[in-house]
Amino acid sequence: MVKKQYVKSRNIYKVTFRLAKHEQPEYDISTSHLVGDFNDWSLTNTPMESLKNGDFKITVELEPGKNHEFRYLLNNEKWYNEWEADEYILGDFGKDNCVIELPEA
Repeated sequence: MVKKQYVKSRNIYKVTFRLAKHEQPEYDISTSHLVGDFNDWSLTNTPMESLKNGDFKITVELEPGKNHEFRYLLNNEKWYNEWEADEYILGDFGKDNCVIELPEA
């Protein structure tokens, strides 16, 4: 799930990414990282918080007027998509990247 909240006083979006337990693949997940163009596709810079209910969650600040590509990296080895992304586009490695659209405010 992706939740976008525009903060007018700072002209940014607070975007919460939440990978719910019931949306996760059928194997145990110990870590999840948010990887995207907004963090230079770093595999380690944006770890998601593991919640008691099994969900993973993180909130990041992104500027309006841009579309951002991203994916989840599970257990530091498996890529996973956000099924509620605004759209999907073919990435550089032949797999779909998720896209979040943040309009100008």
